[in-house]
Amino acid sequence: MTKGGQTFRGGFAEFQRQAMRIQRRLEEMQEEMKTRQQEAVVGGGKVKAVVSGAKEVVSVHIDPEVIKPDDAVMLQDLVVSAVNAALRKVDEMIDEETNKVTGGLKIPGLT
Repeated sequence: MTKGGQTFRGGFAEFQRQAMRIQRRLEEMQEEMKTRQQEAVVGGGKVKAVVSGAKEVVSVHIDPEVIKPDDAVMLQDLVVSAVNAALRKVDEMIDEETNKVTGGLKIPGLT
């Protein structure tokens, strides 16, 4: 078996063991990500969204100063912006942790 033009030492059985170790570490990482959170603040600190590593919105904080019935569209845009920014941070966190586990190896369906 070759890896990057080099012979993979240990044969297929070792390759399978390493793949299983990576799979276990990825499963552990996914569980850990569920407990971690990312937050994003927009609108000069007026709206904050917190999203879990499971990509669930944990909380949204809105400064009462921006709650104006005649400008609901602006508030909606701020909330969407904050949630999307927090989701991007979660994606970055997951990518970073996945790269640590896989050593940067691109695995279809994970990266």
